[in-house]
Amino acid sequence: MNSANYVALLGTKGGPAIRPGSTMPTSNMIQLNDKLAVVDCGLGVTRGLVDQGINLKDIDLIFITHMHSDHYLELGPLLHTAWTAGLKDKVSIYGPPGIQDYWDNFLSSMKADIDLRIEDEGRPDLRTLIKITNIEEGGIYSESHFTVTSMRNVHPPLTDTFALRFQSSDKAIVFSGDTAYLPALADFAKDADVLIHEAMLEEALGPLMARIGNADDRLMKHWLRSHTFAHDAGKIATAAGVKALALNHLIPSDDPDFTDEHWHTAVKPEWSGKLYIGKDGLRIDI
Repeated sequence: MNSANYVALLGTKGGPAIRPGSTMPTSNMIQLNDKLAVVDCGLGVTRGLVDQGINLKDIDLIFITHMHSDHYLELGPLLHTAWTAGLKDKVSIYGPPGIQDYWDNFLSSMKADIDLRIEDEGRPDLRTLIKITNIEEGGIYSESHFTVTSMRNVHPPLTDTFALRFQSSDKAIVFSGDTAYLPALADFAKDADVLIHEAMLEEALGPLMARIGNADDRLMKHWLRSHTFAHDAGKIATAAGVKALALNHLIPSDDPDFTDEHWHTAVKPEWSGKLYIGKDGLRIDI
């Protein structure tokens, strides 16, 4: 395993739908102090990890920020695939209430296959390898020079939804999670090496609604009350004094009429530092 400190944005699209030519929904991984962690498991996370050179059987730590499908849809398939790739050690999952029900029901749906592979292939019982812990606000994980802290963010109608800070002795990576503009996030992200913040491009929302075509004004209302405009993500980064800002969970991420230049233009009035526009597979060295 590569010992460098980095974060990889595996899937950078906001929302669960994919279309021809689009990016994939939300998933990420970090490596910090030789510790590998997966952050969110939207559709495509398994392929994304393999494309980063990760051996799936080495995964032992996963965080789910909230219970929207674009953040946990592929959690079960990732773990099952890792198991078929040789996973035999415990995996710890930290997520909001609801993750245990999802996992239990995934196991039920795959019972015949799991039982068959245990009997026919001599594998350990996948059901005994997974430990799920509900996230509460504050410190949620600690291991020699590697800690994870959570902060409740604002993403209605959900309430159990969290930002995460991964900290080593000298490095820090912060994920905003899905959230409305939240000035208090600046304190949570203070002096981080990189802030990965969700972002909407204001001028592109109308055209996106027209492309979706099957939703009424409730979807637009959800975006406006539950997500953050790119320029406001820039405000958070500036107030936090972070070393770099990466825009992720992009709304939209797959409209050819809106390019990286539009995102840079939107953020520039509020943020003058290093800026990454999320792309599937983008690796940011820390």
